[in-house]
Amino acid sequence: MSQPTITLWSDANFFSPYVMSVYVALKEKGLSFTLQTVDLNSGQHLQPGWKGYDLTRRVPVLAVDDFLLTESSAITEFLEDRFAPPTWERIYPHDLEKRARARQIQAWVRSDLMPIREERSTDVIFAGVKKPPLSEKGQAAAQKLITTVESLLPDGQQNLFGEWSLADTDLALMLNRLILNGDEVPERLQEYAAFQWQRASVQRFLALSAKHSG
Repeated sequence: MSQPTITLWSDANFFSPYVMSVYVALKEKGLSFTLQTVDLNSGQHLQPGWKGYDLTRRVPVLAVDDFLLTESSAITEFLEDRFAPPTWERIYPHDLEKRARARQIQAWVRSDLMPIREERSTDVIFAGVKKPPLSEKGQAAAQKLITTVESLLPDGQQNLFGEWSLADTDLALMLNRLILNGDEVPERLQEYAAFQWQRASVQRFLALSAKHSG
């Protein structure tokens, strides 16, 4: 099956949760792509000479032939439309309302819960770093996350919508900021996050971050 030339730009350590979301989407779609990296720690992303400079100067950046796109949610929605089911694998639910809910969840974990993202950065997930106890704001955000996921995840199910979608990966990553640090999370949500973490596309990204984090 022919496809255009696809390139994904990542941070050099593969620690970005947003790069991970796009990487998983590409893998789940079965698309061939090339990886390029930008060193955020040295400020390389702020210098001319890479594809993202004229856009947001952030990763991820996706190139499909000559078309460039940034912001992970925009990228994954584009991928679902550009490489549409049934020819390509689905990464969002088929049902219109479920698909809207999945995108709602993705937008939520990117725009809310800032204390968790600040106090449980992704080096907890990708490098095994342990952080101090959560602040009061962190505890409140964690409780909000837990309560919301408990209401979203149907009892006895391992996916939000009866079958996997990209929102499961994004939500599991947010939960794992807490779980992998040893913070208290209900067992049902720990099992959900662990199940999502075993997906082959996720494991491939984890192997990349492990390889480059040293």
